[in-house]
Amino acid sequence: MKKEININDVGTLYDIAELISNCKKCSLYKTKTKDVPGSGNDRAEIIFIGEAPGKSEDLQGEPFVGAAGKFLNEMLATISLERKDVFIANVLKHRPPQNRDPQKSEIEACFPFLNQQIKIIKPKLVVFLGRHSLNCFFPSLKISAVHGKAFRKKWAGQEQVFLALYHPAAALYNGGMRETLLKDFKKIPTLLNKIVEKEKNNILKQQKLIN
Repeated sequence: MKKEININDVGTLYDIAELISNCKKCSLYKTKTKDVPGSGNDRAEIIFIGEAPGKSEDLQGEPFVGAAGKFLNEMLATISLERKDVFIANVLKHRPPQNRDPQKSEIEACFPFLNQQIKIIKPKLVVFLGRHSLNCFFPSLKISAVHGKAFRKKWAGQEQVFLALYHPAAALYNGGMRETLLKDFKKIPTLLNKIVEKEKNNILKQQKLIN
């Protein structure tokens, strides 16, 4: 019998994608067209995390390629970034039927893949796109209360900075959300600069202690 691979021992995004392609820990593999492990830069400073693949994503095997994805591309352009500069993923790696909300058992099955992706990439900033990704990490928070806000938390053995945003799809159904999302999104460069500056200061402090 083939020994099951421990996800914590996997060291590349390619290997995680391979595990996802063979995963049968929930029933979503039965209805999938393609796996949607995530895509982008494996050394990205920013990871964007959505909820789950939709119809277009299931067909193409890539996250955020439908209407919400087009708006995400627009928002990236407003801060001089492209998809190749960041990493984009979802909590679920396969599409739920009829785009229903993720079930608890499905999240529990998929989350180790996402967690290991974060460990491998080591982003400076993790951006939640919507309530489902936010609540996977912070179950008690409401997206309506924390959108546009950043917070720090020990994660995967290091201090990680998170930013909560509404899901881009919200702007497709509510015109007022578009401006809110754009406003919150434009906070990313300033936040990233603050993170980098803090890292530099911490390195300088450590050097002084050594010397």
